[in-house]
Amino acid sequence: MIISVASGKGGTGKTTIAVNLALSLENVQLLDCDVEEPNAHFFIEPVIEKTEKSCILIPEIDEFKCNYCGKCREVCEYNALLAIKTGEKTGTIMIFPNLCHGCGACSYFCPEKAIKEVRKEIGVVESGYKDNLSFVQGTLNIGEAMSPPLIRDVKRNIYLKRTVIIDAPPGTSCPVITAVKDSDYCILVTEPTPFGLNDLELAVQVLEKLKTPHGVVINKADLGDDNVEKYCKGKHIPILMKIPFDREMALLYSKGIPLVKEKKEYIQKFRDMFGEILSRLK
Repeated sequence: MIISVASGKGGTGKTTIAVNLALSLENVQLLDCDVEEPNAHFFIEPVIEKTEKSCILIPEIDEFKCNYCGKCREVCEYNALLAIKTGEKTGTIMIFPNLCHGCGACSYFCPEKAIKEVRKEIGVVESGYKDNLSFVQGTLNIGEAMSPPLIRDVKRNIYLKRTVIIDAPPGTSCPVITAVKDSDYCILVTEPTPFGLNDLELAVQVLEKLKTPHGVVINKADLGDDNVEKYCKGKHIPILMKIPFDREMALLYSKGIPLVKEKKEYIQKFRDMFGEILSRLK
């Protein structure tokens, strides 16, 4: 079973929910797919046993074969190549690696077979354990703009004999969709503020398109207003848990201490939430 934890905006407590849910259950694998700023490891403190490079394939031009016909530019959906023909057999080819998605179309359609694909490292995938908890995270190299391929590499480590919990990136763009796709259920973490509600609505629209069952956790539930609850009620979205604003919780977070380590009563609350998710899926 795969449960992803997402949020329409950053700072709502998404990682807090993912980490503490993982620590409250048995036989769990936690994947940190927030590869631009992974931070679950601060709370888990895993022993990393394996590190692998994550690469994408980008084009490399053989200038002796290329006749600058521009076919590569025509088939590239991401404008990662520019071909300028200045004569019958002269011209210029420019490649923009940060725009390349590694789809291979340019190499496949090149009539002169003048393009080969070379590996470009974009980040690393690290895996290990903390006690009986299996842990995998991805870290995107500084300056890289393409995180979905790295997220897919992290998800290739999914082990379905465990309950898999995915800490997804914030927002509603391609990285989130890549992380959440194929999940059995998605927990959306929000807060009862106008910004929280606006971004929750966007996240719900994404999950409805993906046809992914979902529920909501309201963090800092005793602040703000009740518009998030009204929205969920109107959309028939279950509220799985409410977590109050608590200075002690914030202090634990700032020290990298999981909530369930100090506030044992939350272990059962997270287990109850997991039980409700199971019952809703059935």
